[in-house]
Amino acid sequence: QVQLVESGGGLVQPGGSLRLSCAASGRIFSIEAMAWYRQAPGKERELVARFISAGDTNYADSVKGRFTLARDKAKNTVYLQMNSLKPEDTAVYYCGADLRVVALGPVYRYWGQGTQVTVSS
Repeated sequence: QVQLVESGGGLVQPGGSLRLSCAASGRIFSIEAMAWYRQAPGKERELVARFISAGDTNYADSVKGRFTLARDKAKNTVYLQMNSLKPEDTAVYYCGADLRVVALGPVYRYWGQGTQVTVSS
């Protein structure tokens, strides 16, 4: 069984910073990608930032220059440092991991439970 545990959300004023963490644990053979998504009320879930196994990192245009994705491969953990936060960054942030639980097996996507980020004065 695979678990993704997120932490670090909260309430912050515009211009402030938060750091989200996501740790994957359980029966994991390999992680192909780990990413942060977000979903604001009334909107679809969107990709915020993503690591893929080849080493590439992708960011949504709306967060480039403000958010930074980092990872600790040994701990199967990714961190999202969010700076210069804006009210439009308010959303539930979800961690997603594309991984194999056995060698040569299919890649499945797993989700964390979500963590609320609210940017408001």
